[in-house]
Amino acid sequence: MRKALCVGIDNYKKINDLHGCVNDANGVKAALERNGDGTLNFSTKLLCATSEASYITREDLKDAVQNLFRDESEVAVFYYAGHGSYDALGGYLCTSEVEREDQGLSLNDLMGIVSDSPAHNKIVILDSCFSGRVANLKEMQNYSVLHNGTTILAACDENQYSSEENGHGVFTSLLIEALYGGAMNLLGEVSPGSIYSYIDSSLGGWEQRPVFKANIKQFVSLRKNNPPIAIDELRRITEFFKTPYNEYELDPTYEHDKHEADIKDVNLEHEKIFSILQKYVKLNLVIPVNADHMYYAAINHKSCKLTAQGQHYWNLVHKGNI
Repeated sequence: MRKALCVGIDNYKKINDLHGCVNDANGVKAALERNGDGTLNFSTKLLCATSEASYITREDLKDAVQNLFRDESEVAVFYYAGHGSYDALGGYLCTSEVEREDQGLSLNDLMGIVSDSPAHNKIVILDSCFSGRVANLKEMQNYSVLHNGTTILAACDENQYSSEENGHGVFTSLLIEALYGGAMNLLGEVSPGSIYSYIDSSLGGWEQRPVFKANIKQFVSLRKNNPPIAIDELRRITEFFKTPYNEYELDPTYEHDKHEADIKDVNLEHEKIFSILQKYVKLNLVIPVNADHMYYAAINHKSCKLTAQGQHYWNLVHKGNI
């Protein structure tokens, strides 16, 4: 069972309202709910505060988080977008009824619930100001050491504000892009680690800095997108290259366009292989040797070889991991 709770709070009773958090929660829910092929991914629950009638109180939020993490789910994801604050005792996720920004569900309470959870993979994603304070050693001594299977993605460092642009949080916009394929591997899988890398590389040094904390044995996939290459074609990499360091010899029979070639023989099987090798090139798995393009490598009887990434995927196929 894979469960996700997505919370967005735009409306507050006493402190300033926000304008992009509900949009963000809906966007994350949509990205998590279905895989790229339309199959069910996460069973999702959405909590949004858009008016006084839909206020989310501290009790509402705490109960929902407890329900999310109470059982042995394969993966349990908690996403929050809203005001965040802190005082001398630690950080808070501000709920609709708070009168000051140092009230709401404390990060200490949140991590206490996560630490006690029997879920196999517990993922906390926070798009709020000062969210990097979660699992902070100084302020959260009881829950700063993450229990096995816990991953945290926070929008900004412990002393930074989380920005909104065009009706969405900057962090969450990148998160959604990553889930829809920006951070996927060649199998179409998106992990928390690849999401962090995608967001981190997309933000400049003067912008908010995302935070990643984890105690895990292996990454879990948060979404499966349609892969950029068919798996059966990717697996042929060990057929074409007998070792990660072999070169694959080419000649004009591999290239359909032979107008510059010294031989005009047609070999349809070679042309099919060349088509797959061209896909490898686009995915940075293969490069031509002593030629600017694969076309000239074939026409001029050159070869091609695996890149470092290509060698990595060769090993995965060779070991039966793909």
